Amino acid sequence: MKGRLGTLTALYVTQYLGIGFITVGLTAILRDGGTSLDTLALLQFVGLVWPLKFLWAPLLDRYGSRRHGHYRSWLLPLQAGLVLSLLALLPFADPTRQLGPVVAICAAYVFLSATQDIAVDAVAVRVLSEGTRGAGNGIQVAASYLGNLLGGGACVLVYDRYGWVPAIGLLAALTAVGLVVVWRLREPERVARVAGAGQAYRALLSVFGQPGCRWWTFGVVPLVYTGAGAAYALVTPALVDSGWSLARIGVVTGVVISAPAIVAGLLAGVGVDRFGRGRLLVVGGAALAVSTALLLPLMNGRAPLGTTVAALCCFMAAYTVANVVLYVVNMDYSRPETGGTDFTVLSSFGLICSFVAASIGLAAADRVGYPAVAVASVVLVALGVVVGLGHQRRFRVAPTRTAEPAAQSVGVPG
Repeated sequence: MKGRLGTLTALYVTQYLGIGFITVGLTAILRDGGTSLDTLALLQFVGLVWPLKFLWAPLLDRYGSRRHGHYRSWLLPLQAGLVLSLLALLPFADPTRQLGPVVAICAAYVFLSATQDIAVDAVAVRVLSEGTRGAGNGIQVAASYLGNLLGGGACVLVYDRYGWVPAIGLLAALTAVGLVVVWRLREPERVARVAGAGQAYRALLSVFGQPGCRWWTFGVVPLVYTGAGAAYALVTPALVDSGWSLARIGVVTGVVISAPAIVAGLLAGVGVDRFGRGRLLVVGGAALAVSTALLLPLMNGRAPLGTTVAALCCFMAAYTVANVVLYVVNMDYSRPETGGTDFTVLSSFGLICSFVAASIGLAAADRVGYPAVAVASVVLVALGVVVGLGHQRRFRVAPTRTAEPAAQSVGVPG
């Protein structure tokens, strides 16, 4: 199991390094170079690739090499592509003057990263048992924040001191660690295989036919993600309205609050395996509602550094706990032969809810104010917890299978 979790950790962290750099680090670099906020907002649209990845996820479940490992045969070129796309940024030492090519390369990176995520999730579905899915998904969520911390924080510090080329070089070198892991990966042989592309694409809908899946996906997930997404969308504009500088906002939201989120993700993963999905959902949801309420002073224009940072750290830690539980149940509903498609479509729905909630939350705040939207977010999260607890009480046992046999475990030899 240590080998499995170590492999997943390396792949998830290296996957998010470039994402953290694009969304946080590159944004700060471009803003420092005089790029307008409107242009920076357009840069964030490359992230829309992630919620749409379910459109090609069935292809990864259908096609793959039996000799080299079904998903490993995807991971090798994808991980190499991540490294090469980062290296392609090296010539653009002044990205503000060549923004078009830089954005195009970033879009290519996001596409490769999203596709790599499908394959890694599919491997995780196959090798994690019901009792270890918490740890596996805790690592996945924590890895996103660690990638954000390294890509959006450490690489920016390197850029500030040594320049563009060393920063991009460091990013590519760290990402290349995942390529080494994939090269040494020994994926368990697939017993059940998808007969054709049609069967693979039918999995996009058939996954919802499992007991309780529609209840979970269209009841619990929208409530929690809409509440959390609407609340978090208010943070940056509220900080700006409160007089915080862009530099301080970038450091706090891109680096500082990532640390407690990483710890929360790892602890939540262990907690889910030990105490169960329902209990951790209650803990995460209650903490998320309370921490959202702690942001009300900020929403009213009062944002002293100490208390605001503490409230934001609590919010991100609580959101991470809830997110781990949501991911674990999504994996419960993911079937071995179509794990990439199942987990992707279930997780993508949550991402779409977050994107929509952010837009609606900002539009509503313009009309009724930040505090009213924050209170509505608390109510939505609380409802999500109640509905989710009802789901877990009715469907106590994970609806799908256990992991692959131990003799076929995934990991790196030696």
